Amino acid sequence: MTVHVMTPEEVTKKVINKEELFILDVRNESDFQDWKIEGANFQYLNVPYFELLDGVEEILSKFPADKDILVVCAKEGSSVMVAEMLSEAGLTVSYLQGGMKAWSEYLEPVKVADLKDGGELYQFVRIGKGCLSYMIISNGEAAIIDATRMADVYVDFAESKKAVVTHVFDTHLHADHISGGRMIAEKTKATYWLPPKDAEEVVFSYEPLEDGSEVMVGRTPIRIHALYSPGHTIGSTSFVVDDQFLMTGDILFIDSIGRPDLAGKAEDWVGDLRETLYTRYKELSEELVVLPAHFMIIDELNEDGSVSEKLGVLYAKNHGLNVADEAAFRKLVTENLPPQPNAYQEIRKTNMGKITPDTEQQREMEIGPNRCAVR
Repeated sequence: MTVHVMTPEEVTKKVINKEELFILDVRNESDFQDWKIEGANFQYLNVPYFELLDGVEEILSKFPADKDILVVCAKEGSSVMVAEMLSEAGLTVSYLQGGMKAWSEYLEPVKVADLKDGGELYQFVRIGKGCLSYMIISNGEAAIIDATRMADVYVDFAESKKAVVTHVFDTHLHADHISGGRMIAEKTKATYWLPPKDAEEVVFSYEPLEDGSEVMVGRTPIRIHALYSPGHTIGSTSFVVDDQFLMTGDILFIDSIGRPDLAGKAEDWVGDLRETLYTRYKELSEELVVLPAHFMIIDELNEDGSVSEKLGVLYAKNHGLNVADEAAFRKLVTENLPPQPNAYQEIRKTNMGKITPDTEQQREMEIGPNRCAVR
C-alpha cells in the first residue's frame, strides 16, 4: 500500500471548505490538548507514538471507512512510520508534510477586497497559529502590516503581483510571534514603521509610527491613517485603510479583545484598553470592516477563509465591547487571561533586536497556539 503526503496547504483548504478529515495525532497528550489542527468537521484520535511502537492493531477499529485519514506528529518523522504501519494494515492514509512545525508556519493568502482606484488588499492567514497579516497593493507598490517571520512568502507574493514593497508596519511590539517586518524591510529597502512607545528598547532604526501619520501606497494613493490605540501594549496603533477598513492589531478581535498583560502591566494598561475600545473606536464609523492581527477559534473564519467583521456588528455581539461597568471590565481583562504565550519574553527581545536566535530556535519559541486574547 502507498502512503500519501498531505501538505499544510491541502489541509488548510479542507479547513476553509469545511471538509471532513480524521486526524490521528501521535504527539503526547499534553501537546495535543494544548494545540492541534482545528477544523469544523474534523475528528480526532490522539495516541502517543511510543504506544504504537509494537504495532497499530489495537487502534485499527477506531478509524472510519469513509473519511480521509491524516497522521500528524511534531516534525513528520513519527507520523511517516505510523502511516506506513497503517498502510501495511490495509488503510489508505496520509501524513502531514513537515508535521506541526510546518503547520505553524503555513500562510494562506486570501484576497479581502479591491480598493478604491484599483488597489488590492490581501490577508495572510497563518492557519496553525492564528496570526493574520496584510498586504496592500497599488500601482506597483506594496505595504505590509504585521508580517510573520516567514519573510520570503510576502516578498515572493509581492513580486508575483509585480509590486515593490515600499512600507512595512508593525501595529505593536509583538509578544506571541516573531515579526518579519525588519527582515522584509532589509530585503526590499522598504521603510519600517513601529510605534515609538513600543520601541524604547529596540536596538535598530525605524520610522516612528504616531497618531495621525498618513502613508500613501502607489501613484493612485491608498491612504493608511494611523490611530493611536493603546491597551494591548502602550504603543498599539491601529490603521484606517482606504476609509473602509480598520486594522486593529491585537486590540480587538472578532470574538474577543486583546490582553493587556504581556509586558507585565495589566493593571496599568487596562484603562488604556477600555478607552480605546469604548471611546476611541466608538468615534469611528460602524461600517468600517475590522481586520485583526489574530483569530482565536476556527469559527471566526469566513467562507472564503478570511477573518473580518463590521465594527458595528462587533459592538453588538462581542462580549468584550459590552461590559458597561468599568470595575467589571477591569476584572474581566485581568482575571480571565489564558496562559501566556510560549517563550513570549524571548520573542519580545527578538522583536527588539536584543537577541538573534537561529531559525530552529525561532520555530521552537513559536510552537503552540496564539494567546493574545482575553477569554
